[in-house]
Amino acid sequence: MSKYEKLASDILRLVGGESNINSVVYCATRLRFKLKDEAKADQKTIEQTHGVLSVVKSGGQFQIVIGTHVPEVHKELSKIAHFAESTESFKEPLVNRIFDVISRSFHPLLGILAGAGMMKAILALLTMTHLMAADSSTYAVLAGAANAVFYFLPIFLGYTVANKLGASPFVGAAIGAALLEPSIRGLIGAETAPNFFGIPLLVVDYSSTVFPIFITILLYAMAEKQLKKWIHKDLQMFLVPMISLVVFVPLALLVFGPFGTYVGNGIGAGIGFLSSKSGFAMGAVMGAAWTFLTTLGLHWGLVPIIIFNLGNGGDPLIGAAACAVFAQLGVALAVFIKTRDAKLKALAGSTFLTGTVSGVTEPIIYGILTRYKKTLLIVPIAGAVGGAINGALGAKGMAFAFPSFLSIPAFGPLPQYLIGTFGAFALAIAAVMIFGFEDKKVAGAPVVTIPAGKKLPITSPLTGKIVALKDVEDEVFSSGAMGKGLAIEPAVGKVVAPCDGVVSVLFPTGHAIGLKSTEGSEILIHIGLDTVKLNGQHFKAHVKQGDVVKVGDLLVEFDIAAIKAAGYQLTTPVIVTNTDVYADIIETDVKTIKATENLLTLLA
Repeated sequence: MSKYEKLASDILRLVGGESNINSVVYCATRLRFKLKDEAKADQKTIEQTHGVLSVVKSGGQFQIVIGTHVPEVHKELSKIAHFAESTESFKEPLVNRIFDVISRSFHPLLGILAGAGMMKAILALLTMTHLMAADSSTYAVLAGAANAVFYFLPIFLGYTVANKLGASPFVGAAIGAALLEPSIRGLIGAETAPNFFGIPLLVVDYSSTVFPIFITILLYAMAEKQLKKWIHKDLQMFLVPMISLVVFVPLALLVFGPFGTYVGNGIGAGIGFLSSKSGFAMGAVMGAAWTFLTTLGLHWGLVPIIIFNLGNGGDPLIGAAACAVFAQLGVALAVFIKTRDAKLKALAGSTFLTGTVSGVTEPIIYGILTRYKKTLLIVPIAGAVGGAINGALGAKGMAFAFPSFLSIPAFGPLPQYLIGTFGAFALAIAAVMIFGFEDKKVAGAPVVTIPAGKKLPITSPLTGKIVALKDVEDEVFSSGAMGKGLAIEPAVGKVVAPCDGVVSVLFPTGHAIGLKSTEGSEILIHIGLDTVKLNGQHFKAHVKQGDVVKVGDLLVEFDIAAIKAAGYQLTTPVIVTNTDVYADIIETDVKTIKATENLLTLLA
């Protein structure tokens, strides 16, 4: 079983099983579940599952943050369970339902929008540096490829919104296409005022618009359900699409389109007015709030507004929000430079690189910011300062792109944009370097500096037979992915503390416990294989998370006979999870061992 298969299997079990899931999709970094009963999901255990960064509940979704390998986990999840798109009307707050529709409608388009936006940024850079002429045929071909998804956005959204609402996505796409059809577009600016059976038509350019198609498809989806109730099943195939087109294309041009246009224009004018009156204040608010909006998944609510503004000369919201992204990148880089923890350095470096290239910073948020609380203060302050500068100087997004170093040409005016974003970036770096980032410490276990060459003993938490880690029938442990160590086949159902320190993690099921020693060693004791499935049966914890313990203190008792009778192996890995900070880890060469006898020796 691969690590992704195991993670998918664990997640499926911990969210309450397939029967508790209405639907699941994934975005750049998270699995987004719609659960029937969130109370059945074991959030604490999910958060402590290896491979999971965090859990967020927002917009009616149970979101499990995985990181950039989420597609692989989703793929394995889809192999072991089948999920239908839910079309039920859940009793959720209206705001949650709105955000859910927006999020699920834009999610399938996210990759192509970002890719096309990056193309536009590269083309802007090429013409700015005179490496390509803006009037050349090569530029025209590439610009056409980059602009197509934005120009035909009503078609794409017609499909995704209808699909999300359980209506025919192809009818939705056809309604969107009708708004851009040449004979209808030909009515724009016609000498004779256009009308539909004598009713005046307000025909405008619907290319790149968002709100008109959203409103139209919302109404079409509701109508389609009624049509299917009224029309005989044998006639639905052609009658439902035909009636939908006959009714909703004219309604889009007569009512929903103009209304959506006015809504979009009103929102755009409001943002423009706020920016003109106090771009400084608008930018500061966006720069400070964007990280938290992203954490809650609420930033999706601004995507339609951002795209609308981009189609009307540029968007100041993303221009200011970019400073929050650069502040996050600054924190990641500073943590990478400052930390001596090899695992944290690797995490900070990889998340910084990902954010720099792609603009995807959720791994920074969940891997660093939520773990080191001081950074949660540094990022909004740096983001607010940079956002205020960008807002005051009028920096805007000129193409849809995730803010990153590569997408800088998608923003302008370029000098003003660089002042704000690099100001936030530099301020975040300076703050972390000066004030630190609060290395994650567990109260009661002060970490001391270990002189190079010192030997640190880790005693056995169990009495039993030694098993080489490579022989453990679980790839996560046997591969060494969790760290180095040994396993023990227990002869006595008692786990004792292998070192002086603090209980840093205690799973609710009692099957696994983590400790942090006073010297900084991080030890994981996993009692048995897959024993989490026992849901705590046959385990009794004698400590709680945060307790200070001494070598030999009783941590957990378990019933060996009952666990084996239930069909589970009791091979117990004892892992040094921060293996990377040690020069070497020497294993005992005995075949059997008693609790508190020397098991491992850590060389600093």
